[in-house]
Amino acid sequence: MNVLGIDGALDGFSVAIACDEEIVAVREASGNVALENGLTMVRDAMRAANVARCALDRLAVGVGPGRFTGLRIAIAYAKSLAQAWRLPLVPISSFDCLEYGRPLERVLSVVVGRPGIVSVRFRDGATVRRASGRTREALTACAAGGERPLAVLGAPEDVLAELAERGIAVNSLDPLVSPPAAAIALAGATRAPAVSVHEVTADYGELPPARVPKLS
Repeated sequence: MNVLGIDGALDGFSVAIACDEEIVAVREASGNVALENGLTMVRDAMRAANVARCALDRLAVGVGPGRFTGLRIAIAYAKSLAQAWRLPLVPISSFDCLEYGRPLERVLSVVVGRPGIVSVRFRDGATVRRASGRTREALTACAAGGERPLAVLGAPEDVLAELAERGIAVNSLDPLVSPPAAAIALAGATRAPAVSVHEVTADYGELPPARVPKLS
């Protein structure tokens, strides 16, 4: 199966092609480059993989939570390409992207939306809790405590420091697969696509703050 993966929620913008569960091409760039370079990166990845659009079986896209602008642009690209090429589209959570390939029983995954604001997901067996907001408030709402060591993915220093203050023993891990689009392409090969591209919506975690317009 040939899958085109796209992500704009985590770490800039990235594109990857997976062929039969192997990543064969990747393009990635940091910063807010999705609008200017996103479709060019898709084209370049497909050329590098020597995969024409008619050879693609499906698309997969990261649906967040994550950075507002990159996330909505990536989803817009993925939905437009899926409709134009008549391909199924698979939505992949940023939390699942971070955890891809790691069979962790007890884990806290952290996505930074904007400075000081995070979205977190805590899993312990069948227990799953999510929260978004300021670091301390999100961790309190998520209640990621307990005496056993906690695997932590994607956490910046302020999150790790907050966990340490709470006396929680952590094992800080990097994602097993990077860039994010590579994990998304691999995950997209095994998951059910959306019934319609219109079902694929962004999970922003927390919407950006409203800006009051200046009066002239």
